[in-house]
Amino acid sequence: MAGSPSSSPSSKCVAILLGTWNGGPYLLPQLQSFAAQTHANWRLYVSDDGSSDETLAVIARFAATVPQPVEVIAGPRRGFAANFLGLARNPAIQGDYFAFSDQDDIWHPDKLERAVAWMATAPDDEPALYFSRTALIEANGTPMGTSVLFTRPPSFQNALVQNIGGANTMLFNRATKRLLEEIDGDIASHDWAAYQLVTAVGGRTCYDPAPTLAYRQHTSNTLGSNRHLSAHMRRIRMLFAGQFATWTETNIAMLGQFRARMTEDSRKSLEFFAKARAGALPFRIYNLKRSGVYRQTLLGNLGLLTAAIFGRF
Repeated sequence: MAGSPSSSPSSKCVAILLGTWNGGPYLLPQLQSFAAQTHANWRLYVSDDGSSDETLAVIARFAATVPQPVEVIAGPRRGFAANFLGLARNPAIQGDYFAFSDQDDIWHPDKLERAVAWMATAPDDEPALYFSRTALIEANGTPMGTSVLFTRPPSFQNALVQNIGGANTMLFNRATKRLLEEIDGDIASHDWAAYQLVTAVGGRTCYDPAPTLAYRQHTSNTLGSNRHLSAHMRRIRMLFAGQFATWTETNIAMLGQFRARMTEDSRKSLEFFAKARAGALPFRIYNLKRSGVYRQTLLGNLGLLTAAIFGRF
Protein backbone atom coordinates (compact mmCIF):
# COMPACT_ATOMS: atom_id res chain seq x y z
CA MET A 1 0.00 0.00 0.00
CA ALA A 2 1.38 3.41 -0.96
CA GLY A 3 2.78 5.30 1.97
CA SER A 4 3.23 2.22 4.18
CA PRO A 5 6.58 0.80 5.31
CA SER A 6 7.96 -2.13 3.36
CA SER A 7 7.79 -5.57 5.00
CA SER A 8 10.38 -7.23 2.75
CA PRO A 9 13.76 -5.43 2.83
CA SER A 10 15.52 -8.18 0.88
CA SER A 11 13.22 -7.61 -2.10
CA LYS A 12 14.23 -3.98 -2.46
CA CYS A 13 16.51 -3.12 -5.37
CA VAL A 14 19.27 -0.62 -4.61
CA ALA A 15 20.63 1.53 -7.43
CA ILE A 16 24.28 2.22 -6.59
CA LEU A 17 25.30 5.64 -7.92
CA LEU A 18 29.07 5.60 -8.45
CA GLY A 19 30.90 8.72 -9.61
CA THR A 20 34.32 8.13 -11.18
CA TRP A 21 37.18 10.20 -12.50
CA ASN A 22 40.64 8.69 -12.93
CA GLY A 23 39.96 6.30 -10.06
CA GLY A 24 41.90 3.35 -11.43
CA PRO A 25 44.40 2.89 -8.58
CA TYR A 26 41.73 2.26 -5.91
CA LEU A 27 38.61 1.32 -7.87
CA LEU A 28 38.77 -2.48 -7.96
CA PRO A 29 38.54 -3.04 -4.16
CA GLN A 30 35.47 -0.80 -4.08
CA LEU A 31 33.81 -2.73 -6.90
CA GLN A 32 34.66 -6.03 -5.22
CA SER A 33 33.02 -4.79 -2.03
CA PHE A 34 29.77 -4.34 -3.99
CA ALA A 35 29.96 -7.98 -5.08
CA ALA A 36 30.48 -9.03 -1.45
CA GLN A 37 27.33 -7.33 -0.15
CA THR A 38 24.97 -9.48 1.90
CA HIS A 39 22.15 -7.55 0.22
CA ALA A 40 22.73 -8.73 -3.34
CA ASN A 41 19.73 -7.04 -4.95
CA TRP A 42 21.53 -4.09 -6.49
CA ARG A 43 22.39 -2.61 -9.86
CA LEU A 44 25.31 -0.31 -10.57
CA TYR A 45 25.20 3.00 -12.43
CA VAL A 46 28.55 4.67 -13.08
CA SER A 47 28.86 8.29 -14.15
CA ASP A 48 32.40 8.70 -15.47
CA ASP A 49 33.54 12.30 -15.68
CA GLY A 50 36.09 11.85 -18.46
CA SER A 51 38.65 9.43 -17.04
CA SER A 52 41.90 9.08 -18.98
CA ASP A 53 43.32 6.18 -16.96
CA GLU A 54 42.22 2.54 -16.64
CA THR A 55 38.96 3.35 -14.83
CA LEU A 56 36.60 2.31 -17.63
CA ALA A 57 38.57 -0.86 -18.33
CA VAL A 58 38.40 -1.85 -14.64
CA ILE A 59 34.64 -1.32 -14.65
CA ALA A 60 34.19 -3.35 -17.84
CA ARG A 61 36.15 -6.28 -16.42
CA PHE A 62 34.16 -6.15 -13.19
CA ALA A 63 30.84 -6.04 -15.06
CA ALA A 64 31.74 -9.28 -16.80
CA THR A 65 32.14 -11.09 -13.46
CA VAL A 66 28.87 -10.20 -11.67
CA PRO A 67 25.22 -11.07 -12.41
CA GLN A 68 24.00 -7.59 -11.44
CA PRO A 69 23.52 -5.00 -14.21
CA VAL A 70 26.29 -2.42 -14.65
CA GLU A 71 25.72 0.70 -16.76
CA VAL A 72 28.23 3.44 -17.56
CA ILE A 73 27.03 6.98 -18.28
CA ALA A 74 29.04 9.96 -19.52
CA GLY A 75 29.34 12.53 -16.73
CA PRO A 76 28.76 16.29 -17.13
CA ARG A 77 32.45 17.16 -16.49
CA ARG A 78 31.55 20.02 -14.14
CA GLY A 79 33.03 18.65 -10.92
CA PHE A 80 32.19 15.94 -8.40
CA ALA A 81 28.93 17.49 -7.11
CA ALA A 82 27.47 17.88 -10.59
CA ASN A 83 28.57 14.35 -11.47
CA PHE A 84 26.74 12.77 -8.51
CA LEU A 85 23.73 15.06 -8.79
CA GLY A 86 23.45 14.08 -12.44
CA LEU A 87 23.09 10.46 -11.36
CA ALA A 88 20.49 11.29 -8.71
CA ARG A 89 18.48 13.41 -11.15
CA ASN A 90 18.60 10.93 -14.03
CA PRO A 91 14.99 9.76 -14.60
CA ALA A 92 16.22 6.63 -16.38
CA ILE A 93 17.85 5.37 -13.19
CA GLN A 94 15.27 3.40 -11.27
CA GLY A 95 15.31 1.46 -8.01
CA ASP A 96 13.55 1.18 -4.69
CA TYR A 97 16.47 2.85 -2.94
CA PHE A 98 19.60 4.69 -4.06
CA ALA A 99 23.12 4.66 -2.63
CA PHE A 100 25.88 7.14 -3.47
CA SER A 101 29.34 5.62 -3.77
CA ASP A 102 32.82 7.09 -4.04
CA GLN A 103 35.40 5.35 -6.21
CA ASP A 104 38.07 4.63 -3.60
CA ASP A 105 36.36 3.29 -0.45
CA ILE A 106 35.69 -0.29 0.61
CA TRP A 107 32.15 -1.07 1.72
CA HIS A 108 31.62 -3.38 4.68
CA PRO A 109 29.71 -6.51 3.57
CA ASP A 110 26.55 -5.53 5.50
CA LYS A 111 26.50 -1.88 4.42
CA LEU A 112 23.46 -2.15 2.17
CA GLU A 113 21.71 -4.64 4.44
CA ARG A 114 21.91 -2.29 7.45
CA ALA A 115 20.75 0.72 5.47
CA VAL A 116 17.93 -1.09 3.69
CA ALA A 117 16.66 -2.58 6.97
CA TRP A 118 16.19 0.92 8.39
CA MET A 119 14.85 2.43 5.16
CA ALA A 120 12.19 -0.28 4.90
CA THR A 121 10.62 1.08 8.11
CA ALA A 122 9.93 4.47 6.48
CA PRO A 123 6.82 5.17 4.41
CA ASP A 124 7.59 5.10 0.69
CA ASP A 125 6.09 8.55 0.08
CA GLU A 126 8.09 10.29 2.82
CA PRO A 127 11.65 11.52 2.11
CA ALA A 128 14.11 9.43 4.10
CA LEU A 129 17.89 9.43 4.33
CA TYR A 130 20.31 7.02 6.00
CA PHE A 131 23.99 7.74 6.67
CA SER A 132 26.65 6.45 9.03
CA ARG A 133 30.08 6.77 10.58
CA THR A 134 33.08 5.49 8.66
CA ALA A 135 36.21 3.52 9.44
CA LEU A 136 39.29 5.39 8.22
CA ILE A 137 42.14 3.84 6.28
CA GLU A 138 45.34 5.24 4.80
CA ALA A 139 45.90 5.17 1.04
CA ASN A 140 47.56 1.77 1.38
CA GLY A 141 44.68 0.36 3.43
CA THR A 142 46.22 0.66 6.89
CA PRO A 143 43.48 1.30 9.52
CA MET A 144 43.42 4.80 11.06
CA GLY A 145 40.51 4.51 13.48
CA THR A 146 36.99 5.83 12.93
CA SER A 147 35.33 9.11 12.10
CA VAL A 148 33.97 11.38 14.83
CA LEU A 149 30.92 10.02 16.65
CA PHE A 150 28.21 12.68 16.43
CA THR A 151 25.91 12.75 19.46
CA ARG A 152 23.46 15.55 18.71
CA PRO A 153 20.47 14.61 16.55
CA PRO A 154 20.36 15.22 12.80
CA SER A 155 18.11 18.19 12.01
CA PHE A 156 17.65 21.07 9.62
CA GLN A 157 19.20 23.43 12.18
CA ASN A 158 22.34 21.28 12.06
CA ALA A 159 22.21 20.81 8.29
CA LEU A 160 22.24 24.57 7.69
CA VAL A 161 25.78 24.87 9.09
CA GLN A 162 27.24 21.35 8.92
CA ASN A 163 27.04 18.26 6.79
CA ILE A 164 27.29 15.18 9.02
CA GLY A 165 26.18 12.74 6.32
CA GLY A 166 28.98 11.62 4.03
CA ALA A 167 27.65 10.77 0.59
CA ASN A 168 29.69 7.57 0.55
CA THR A 169 27.51 6.25 3.40
CA MET A 170 24.14 7.51 2.16
CA LEU A 171 21.09 5.53 1.11
CA PHE A 172 17.83 7.28 0.22
CA ASN A 173 14.38 6.47 -1.13
CA ARG A 174 12.41 7.56 -4.18
CA ALA A 175 10.78 10.46 -2.33
CA THR A 176 14.24 11.88 -1.59
CA LYS A 177 15.33 11.26 -5.19
CA ARG A 178 12.35 13.31 -6.37
CA LEU A 179 13.55 16.23 -4.22
CA LEU A 180 17.04 16.01 -5.71
CA GLU A 181 15.57 15.81 -9.22
CA GLU A 182 13.90 19.20 -8.68
CA ILE A 183 17.09 21.10 -7.81
CA ASP A 184 17.60 23.86 -10.35
CA GLY A 185 21.06 25.39 -10.31
CA ASP A 186 24.32 24.85 -8.49
CA ILE A 187 24.85 23.03 -5.21
CA ALA A 188 27.72 23.05 -2.73
CA SER A 189 27.74 19.24 -2.54
CA HIS A 190 25.31 16.45 -3.31
CA ASP A 191 25.35 14.94 0.19
CA TRP A 192 24.86 18.28 1.94
CA ALA A 193 21.96 19.07 -0.40
CA ALA A 194 20.34 15.73 0.45
CA TYR A 195 20.76 16.27 4.21
CA GLN A 196 19.37 19.81 4.02
CA LEU A 197 16.40 18.98 1.81
CA VAL A 198 15.22 15.90 3.70
CA THR A 199 15.38 17.67 7.07
CA ALA A 200 13.90 20.90 5.66
CA VAL A 201 10.69 19.17 4.59
CA GLY A 202 10.39 17.14 7.78
CA GLY A 203 11.60 13.86 6.32
CA ARG A 204 13.22 11.03 8.26
CA THR A 205 16.94 10.67 8.89
CA CYS A 206 19.07 7.97 10.46
CA TYR A 207 22.63 8.53 11.63
CA ASP A 208 24.07 5.08 12.22
CA PRO A 209 26.90 5.18 14.79
CA ALA A 210 28.32 1.94 13.39
CA PRO A 211 30.85 2.42 10.55
CA THR A 212 29.65 0.87 7.28
CA LEU A 213 32.70 1.35 5.08
CA ALA A 214 36.42 2.00 5.03
CA TYR A 215 36.98 5.61 3.94
CA ARG A 216 40.34 5.91 2.21
CA GLN A 217 42.31 9.03 3.11
CA HIS A 218 44.69 10.36 0.46
CA THR A 219 45.72 13.59 -1.25
CA SER A 220 42.88 13.43 -3.77
CA ASN A 221 40.09 13.57 -1.16
CA THR A 222 37.83 16.56 -1.65
CA LEU A 223 37.64 17.17 2.12
CA GLY A 224 38.52 13.94 3.90
CA SER A 225 37.82 13.04 7.50
CA ASN A 226 37.39 15.76 10.13
CA ARG A 227 38.86 13.60 12.89
CA HIS A 228 42.37 15.05 13.18
CA LEU A 229 43.67 18.51 14.12
CA SER A 230 45.09 19.03 10.64
CA ALA A 231 41.60 18.57 9.17
CA HIS A 232 40.16 21.11 11.62
CA MET A 233 42.92 23.59 10.71
CA ARG A 234 42.20 23.14 7.02
CA ARG A 235 38.53 23.91 7.62
CA ILE A 236 39.47 27.02 9.62
CA ARG A 237 41.62 28.24 6.74
CA MET A 238 38.74 27.63 4.36
CA LEU A 239 36.46 29.59 6.66
CA PHE A 240 38.64 32.69 6.67
CA ALA A 241 39.27 32.39 2.94
CA GLY A 242 35.51 32.76 2.42
CA GLN A 243 34.85 29.22 1.17
CA PHE A 244 32.16 28.45 3.76
CA ALA A 245 30.43 31.76 3.05
CA THR A 246 30.30 30.84 -0.63
CA TRP A 247 28.87 27.41 0.17
CA THR A 248 26.28 28.95 2.50
CA GLU A 249 25.14 31.36 -0.18
CA THR A 250 24.77 28.48 -2.64
CA ASN A 251 22.84 26.40 -0.11
CA ILE A 252 20.44 29.23 0.75
CA ALA A 253 19.70 29.79 -2.94
CA MET A 254 19.03 26.07 -3.41
CA LEU A 255 16.78 25.87 -0.36
CA GLY A 256 14.79 28.87 -1.55
CA GLN A 257 13.40 26.71 -4.34
CA PHE A 258 11.75 24.45 -1.74
CA ARG A 259 10.49 27.06 0.72
CA ALA A 260 6.83 26.24 0.08
CA ARG A 261 7.37 22.63 1.13
CA MET A 262 9.45 23.30 4.22
CA THR A 263 8.06 22.85 7.68
CA GLU A 264 7.21 26.06 9.49
CA ASP A 265 10.07 25.46 11.90
CA SER A 266 12.52 25.05 9.01
CA ARG A 267 11.33 28.22 7.29
CA LYS A 268 11.83 30.24 10.47
CA SER A 269 15.31 28.83 11.01
CA LEU A 270 16.28 29.62 7.43
CA GLU A 271 14.89 33.15 7.71
CA PHE A 272 16.82 33.97 10.89
CA PHE A 273 19.96 32.28 9.59
CA ALA A 274 19.86 34.33 6.39
CA LYS A 275 19.40 37.51 8.43
CA ALA A 276 22.36 36.54 10.62
CA ARG A 277 24.65 36.82 7.61
CA ALA A 278 24.12 40.56 7.28
CA GLY A 279 23.94 43.64 9.46
CA ALA A 280 25.90 44.81 12.46
CA LEU A 281 27.56 42.34 14.82
CA PRO A 282 24.88 42.39 17.58
CA PHE A 283 22.17 41.62 15.04
CA ARG A 284 24.25 38.84 13.48
CA ILE A 285 24.67 37.12 16.84
CA TYR A 286 21.02 37.71 17.80
CA ASN A 287 19.65 36.22 14.58
CA LEU A 288 22.10 33.34 14.68
CA LYS A 289 20.78 32.41 18.11
CA ARG A 290 17.16 32.80 16.95
CA SER A 291 17.85 30.46 14.02
CA GLY A 292 18.67 27.61 16.40
CA VAL A 293 21.54 26.37 14.23
CA TYR A 294 24.23 24.21 15.78
CA ARG A 295 27.25 22.12 14.95
CA GLN A 296 27.98 18.79 16.58
CA THR A 297 30.99 19.71 18.73
CA LEU A 298 32.05 22.50 21.04
CA LEU A 299 34.96 23.35 18.74
CA GLY A 300 32.60 23.45 15.79
CA ASN A 301 30.20 25.82 17.56
CA LEU A 302 33.07 28.08 18.59
CA GLY A 303 34.11 28.14 14.94
CA LEU A 304 30.57 29.04 13.93
CA LEU A 305 30.49 31.90 16.45
CA THR A 306 33.84 33.13 15.17
CA ALA A 307 32.54 33.03 11.63
CA ALA A 308 29.52 35.09 12.69
CA ILE A 309 31.72 37.66 14.42
CA PHE A 310 33.85 38.12 11.33
CA GLY A 311 30.98 37.76 8.85
CA ARG A 312 32.48 34.66 7.25
CA PHE A 313 29.57 32.25 6.98
